Amino acid sequence: QVQVVESGGGLVQPGGSLRLSCAASGSIFNINRMGWYRQAPGKQRELVAAIPSGGQANYADSVKGRFTIARGNAKGSMSLQMNSLKPEGTAVYYCNAVVATTSGGGLRWLEYWGQGTQVTVSS
Repeated sequence: QVQVVESGGGLVQPGGSLRLSCAASGSIFNINRMGWYRQAPGKQRELVAAIPSGGQANYADSVKGRFTIARGNAKGSMSLQMNSLKPEGTAVYYCNAVVATTSGGGLRWLEYWGQGTQVTVSS
Protein backbone atom coordinates (compact mmCIF):
# COMPACT_ATOMS: atom_id res chain seq x y z
CA GLN A 1 0.00 0.00 0.00
CA VAL A 2 1.07 3.57 -0.68
CA GLN A 3 -0.24 6.55 1.24
CA VAL A 4 0.02 10.21 0.28
CA VAL A 5 -0.81 12.79 2.94
CA GLU A 6 -0.86 16.58 2.68
CA SER A 7 -0.72 19.10 5.52
CA GLY A 8 -0.38 22.82 6.05
CA GLY A 9 -3.52 24.30 4.53
CA GLY A 10 -5.55 27.00 6.20
CA LEU A 11 -6.89 30.53 6.03
CA VAL A 12 -4.56 33.34 5.05
CA GLN A 13 -5.02 36.97 4.08
CA PRO A 14 -4.20 38.20 0.58
CA GLY A 15 -0.48 38.80 0.33
CA GLY A 16 0.26 36.25 3.02
CA SER A 17 2.20 32.99 2.92
CA LEU A 18 1.54 29.32 3.57
CA ARG A 19 3.69 26.23 3.36
CA LEU A 20 2.19 22.91 2.32
CA SER A 21 3.86 19.59 3.01
CA CYS A 22 3.38 16.17 1.44
CA ALA A 23 4.56 12.76 2.58
CA ALA A 24 4.36 9.63 0.44
CA SER A 25 4.96 6.39 2.33
CA GLY A 26 4.44 2.66 2.18
CA SER A 27 5.67 0.10 -0.36
CA ILE A 28 7.73 2.55 -2.39
CA PHE A 29 10.88 1.46 -4.21
CA ASN A 30 11.46 4.68 -6.09
CA ILE A 31 9.75 7.97 -6.73
CA ASN A 32 9.74 9.69 -10.09
CA ARG A 33 7.66 12.79 -10.31
CA MET A 34 5.90 14.60 -7.46
CA GLY A 35 3.64 17.56 -7.88
CA TRP A 36 0.94 19.83 -6.51
CA TYR A 37 -2.43 20.34 -8.13
CA ARG A 38 -5.38 22.46 -7.04
CA GLN A 39 -9.09 22.52 -7.67
CA ALA A 40 -11.22 25.58 -7.05
CA PRO A 41 -15.01 25.32 -6.69
CA GLY A 42 -16.63 24.78 -10.09
CA LYS A 43 -13.31 24.42 -11.87
CA GLN A 44 -11.16 21.57 -13.13
CA ARG A 45 -8.13 20.37 -11.26
CA GLU A 46 -5.01 22.12 -12.52
CA LEU A 47 -1.27 21.69 -12.15
CA VAL A 48 0.38 24.16 -9.78
CA ALA A 49 3.94 22.85 -9.76
CA ALA A 50 5.79 19.61 -10.32
CA ILE A 51 9.32 18.34 -9.84
CA PRO A 52 10.80 15.16 -11.30
CA SER A 53 13.45 13.16 -9.50
CA GLY A 54 16.75 14.93 -10.16
CA GLY A 55 15.10 17.32 -12.57
CA GLN A 56 14.00 20.91 -12.82
CA ALA A 57 10.73 22.10 -11.38
CA ASN A 58 8.00 23.52 -13.56
CA TYR A 59 5.26 25.91 -12.51
CA ALA A 60 1.91 27.16 -13.74
CA ASP A 61 2.30 30.67 -15.15
CA SER A 62 -0.10 31.97 -12.51
CA VAL A 63 2.25 31.06 -9.64
CA LYS A 64 5.70 31.61 -11.14
CA GLY A 65 7.86 33.78 -8.92
CA ARG A 66 5.55 33.34 -5.92
CA PHE A 67 5.49 29.58 -5.26
CA THR A 68 8.45 27.25 -4.73
CA ILE A 69 8.28 23.47 -4.87
CA ALA A 70 10.99 21.37 -3.27
CA ARG A 71 11.73 17.71 -2.59
CA GLY A 72 12.79 16.98 0.96
CA ASN A 73 15.73 14.92 2.16
CA ALA A 74 13.42 12.19 3.36
CA LYS A 75 12.21 9.86 0.62
CA GLY A 76 8.72 10.82 -0.45
CA SER A 77 8.68 14.26 1.12
CA MET A 78 7.86 17.45 -0.71
CA SER A 79 6.83 20.99 0.10
CA LEU A 80 5.20 23.97 -1.58
CA GLN A 81 6.06 27.41 -0.26
CA MET A 82 3.36 29.85 -1.31
CA ASN A 83 4.04 33.57 -1.01
CA SER A 84 2.05 36.63 -2.04
CA LEU A 85 -1.13 34.60 -2.07
CA LYS A 86 -4.10 35.90 -4.00
CA PRO A 87 -7.84 35.23 -3.48
CA GLU A 88 -7.88 33.23 -6.72
CA GLY A 89 -5.52 30.82 -5.03
CA THR A 90 -8.40 29.56 -2.90
CA ALA A 91 -8.74 25.86 -3.67
CA VAL A 92 -8.18 22.37 -2.41
CA TYR A 93 -4.53 21.52 -2.98
CA TYR A 94 -3.60 17.93 -3.80
CA CYS A 95 -0.27 16.16 -3.68
CA ASN A 96 0.48 13.77 -6.53
CA ALA A 97 3.24 11.17 -6.66
CA VAL A 98 4.37 8.73 -9.35
CA VAL A 99 6.07 5.85 -7.59
CA ALA A 100 7.53 2.44 -8.31
CA THR A 101 5.68 0.01 -6.08
CA THR A 102 4.76 -3.65 -5.75
CA SER A 103 1.37 -2.65 -4.37
CA GLY A 104 -1.19 -4.65 -6.36
CA GLY A 105 1.35 -7.25 -7.52
CA GLY A 106 4.55 -6.84 -9.55
CA LEU A 107 6.86 -3.84 -9.63
CA ARG A 108 5.31 -1.07 -11.64
CA TRP A 109 4.93 2.71 -11.79
CA LEU A 110 1.66 3.96 -10.34
CA GLU A 111 0.19 7.39 -9.65
CA TYR A 112 -1.20 8.29 -6.23
CA TRP A 113 -3.14 11.25 -4.89
CA GLY A 114 -3.57 12.64 -1.40
CA GLN A 115 -6.94 13.61 0.06
CA GLY A 116 -6.26 17.32 -0.38
CA THR A 117 -5.86 20.27 1.96
CA GLN A 118 -7.98 23.41 1.84
CA VAL A 119 -6.29 26.76 1.22
CA THR A 120 -8.48 29.84 1.60
CA VAL A 121 -7.15 33.29 0.74
CA SER A 122 -9.49 35.91 2.10
CA SER A 123 -9.55 39.06 4.18
